[in-house]
Order: sequence, then C-alpha cells, then structure tokens
Amino acid sequence: MVRIECPGDYHNIENWLKKNKNQEYLKQLSKYGEKGVAALAAATPKDTGLTAASWSYEIEFKNNGLAIYWTNSHIEKHVNIAIILQFGHGTGTGGYVQGRDYINPAIQPIFDEIADSAWKEVTITHG
Repeated sequence: MVRIECPGDYHNIENWLKKNKNQEYLKQLSKYGEKGVAALAAATPKDTGLTAASWSYEIEFKNNGLAIYWTNSHIEKHVNIAIILQFGHGTGTGGYVQGRDYINPAIQPIFDEIADSAWKEVTITHG
C-alpha cells in the first residue's frame, strides 16, 4: 500500500480551481482585450476615423497558456493602415511620411495592468 499525505491549507488552490472551472480567466482577458481596443482606438490618428474604429482583439489558446492579440482590419490596397501610421510609408511620388508611435504608448498601460493583476492573483494571501 502507498499512502501520500500533503499537510497544509489548500484554500488558495481550491479558490483558484473554483474560479477557473467557470473560465473566469476568459472574462478577465476579455476585459483587458476591450480596454486595449478602447485605448488603441483613442490613440489612433484620425482622418476618417475608420482605422480607429477597426481595432479588435482575439484570445488564443496556446500550448503553454493564453494570448491576447489586438488587430486592426482597416486595409487599403493590401496595406494595413494602422501599421503604416505606426511605422511610416513611402508615397507614390517618391516622398516619405514619417510614422508615429501611437500603439506602444496606448497599449503599455494595459500590459502593466495585466501584469499587476496577475501578480496579485498569484501572491494573494487568504486569512
């Protein structure tokens, strides 16, 4: 006969398992996905507003976890407009339009919030 004993309090892991049984983590990721969409839309340079209105997000299951991807669907002549606004582009007459870094400053606070939330989740102590 083999007997394994693990003394201690399993309160934290039991709470985590109960929350994740209902896929609570997807609700949290969706919350951050929506916040990212709003931040990107607000920061996107606006001419017609189409690029700003074209942000969305996807949650993808990976072998080692989950990922959030923010995407922009505004394409003209096979070119993603959000990307050329970010990095710049050549013109048809030989000129160049300088890019403007609007994506990184907009999304960094969302990354920070995700990291803070994850840190609190794994370090929380229950009395």
